[in-house]
Amino acid sequence: MLPNVTITPAAAKFINRIVRFSGLAAGAGLRLAVTPGGCSGYSSEFSAEAAPAAGEQLLEVDGVRLFLAAESRLMLNGITIDFIETATQSGLSFIDPNKEACACSSAETAPKTGVTKIELGAIGRGRPAPVVAH
Repeated sequence: MLPNVTITPAAAKFINRIVRFSGLAAGAGLRLAVTPGGCSGYSSEFSAEAAPAAGEQLLEVDGVRLFLAAESRLMLNGITIDFIETATQSGLSFIDPNKEACACSSAETAPKTGVTKIELGAIGRGRPAPVVAH
């Protein structure tokens, strides 16, 4: 079953740029692996890939192609994926309307909902780069 995911225009632009600049052929997408952990309840890894791997399914939302394993599909249901850029940070944010922000120092700048930021430097091609959730 594919999750109900909302992707904001800013996130769509960011994801599509990653895929486009990866040099992969048409039909490529973003492999997004979401696992439990971190302040917001999510730890994430992503990379541009030519096609889904075995066991992954394609989720296409407004022209954005995501390759998701079963665990990621379950965790992303009901989530809004956004791209946030400030003077000090930029990255994807996963907003779960059913979770509260954590009490760590990064929560002061985060929205009231649970958010995981993926920094630009964590972008990989061919293999996911580990990302620490805030």
